[in-house]
Amino acid sequence: MEVSCAFPTALDSPDNIALAERLGYARAWVYDTPQQSPDVWMTLALAAERTERIGLGPGVLIPSLRHPMVNAAATATLTELAPGRVAVAFGTGFTGRRAMGYRAITWSYMDSYIRAYRGLLRGEVVEWEGAQMQMLHPDGHAPARPVDVPVLISALGPKGHGVTKEIGDGLYVTLQLPEFMKEYSWVPNLVWGTVLDEGEASDSEHARLAGGPGWALAYHGAYEFGGPSAVRELPGGAEWMDAVERAPEERRHLAVHEGHCVELNEADEAAWKAGGHRMLQDVTVSGTRDQVRRRLDDFAAQGVTEIVFQPCGPDTRAELERFLEAAES
Repeated sequence: MEVSCAFPTALDSPDNIALAERLGYARAWVYDTPQQSPDVWMTLALAAERTERIGLGPGVLIPSLRHPMVNAAATATLTELAPGRVAVAFGTGFTGRRAMGYRAITWSYMDSYIRAYRGLLRGEVVEWEGAQMQMLHPDGHAPARPVDVPVLISALGPKGHGVTKEIGDGLYVTLQLPEFMKEYSWVPNLVWGTVLDEGEASDSEHARLAGGPGWALAYHGAYEFGGPSAVRELPGGAEWMDAVERAPEERRHLAVHEGHCVELNEADEAAWKAGGHRMLQDVTVSGTRDQVRRRLDDFAAQGVTEIVFQPCGPDTRAELERFLEAAES
């Protein structure tokens, strides 16, 4: 199983990707979350200039955020800057849409979007929104078509599985491992967590800072997919909902997603202090080095081919080093 990393797109992400390359990580994915991040393509271009080996890609692009021509042109640019190193993943939009108050896009839209995007990269004339279009870049303005990059799709249910099997090159998963994973030869699994010292408590300051942002996704996900009642079933869930419900209803998605995958927001802090930290090892890949190693072995047995670790907290180097040591032990 390959060991890769991910970063919530930030101004220091290109330097962190260069660090990950020096440490030996196989690939670096960055998020398409414009409501809280710099532009994903600008970040990847800077990372391409600072690296030589590590794979690069957006994980995941949200189709509704850009015209397919824009993503095709950006993809072509990155393949020229980092030849042979680029892969692209698409998703229907968790943070990239829900944090702005939208629901996820439909799978029919995803299917038609990726078909248009891939057709453009092949140099074909495609139809989008009733218009005929083609990549017309002259020599020197983009690599010659066709531009061939692998496309992965994030899917959990049968509709997404059907689209991915038909038009994708792999399955990108996170938070939940679908039963159909073993049908794919390339399955990155995005995880959060931290390697704890022997005897370190789940509510230590290090655990809160490095493991907390990933742990908080349990509450964010429960709220978005199950509603307030699902959150209240979690340890500290009542306190989490109390904090969220202090915001006006039309702005609660802002209270939920503030700090998403980066730091604990007000609701997350309330849940952590109320005992929610007890779930840390259940909902993230956290534990001692041996415990983390066993979790990774379990993922591999289920069909994961690439583990994608997002470090959190103030010491990115230490988190990357500790996780890689556990993965390779």
